[in-house]
Amino acid sequence: MGSTPRRGDTRQRIQDVALELFAEHGYEKTSLREIAEQLEVTKAALYYHFKTKEDIVHSLFQDLGRPMDELIAWGEQQPRTLETKQELLRRYSAAMDIGEPLMRFVQENQATMRDLSIGQIFKSRMLAMSALVRDPEAPLVDQVRSVTALFSMHARMFALQTVEGDPEDKRKAVLEVALDLMKQAHTPSTHG
Repeated sequence: MGSTPRRGDTRQRIQDVALELFAEHGYEKTSLREIAEQLEVTKAALYYHFKTKEDIVHSLFQDLGRPMDELIAWGEQQPRTLETKQELLRRYSAAMDIGEPLMRFVQENQATMRDLSIGQIFKSRMLAMSALVRDPEAPLVDQVRSVTALFSMHARMFALQTVEGDPEDKRKAVLEVALDLMKQAHTPSTHG
């Protein structure tokens, strides 16, 4: 039995525990020692995988962000039709399931995000997604609808926490609203 899969597990367990602790105590207040203690490993064992907390966050952005990068690459190859944009939203919704803990981290640690270089990665991903759903030739109101469709997807994590209901139902409702906004953005305006 090779040692590779187990090593991968450790790396992932470190990421998971670190995210939990960052969410609980905040990034700044969490130390590598606490992460090691929670995992019941030595600090040296942790150090083998990650030298700093920032390394852990970087690795999370790479791993959990990969579906986003693949989605953007896919979108850039497609014709800019309503169908493509709606499919982008559907796939974005799925990618957000994977990246949900990360999105929470972003939300709860905004000052840290500005300090860490990952803030730039996150921002450039969002700009790339916006560019794929927005038509720069469209009337401003339709450009706003398109970008809002994209960002409304984040509502299920933050704004909808206080709304009663099954998480899956919320996910579907949010996606429905986003798809609807995108459709409106592509419907020729009746006024004017």
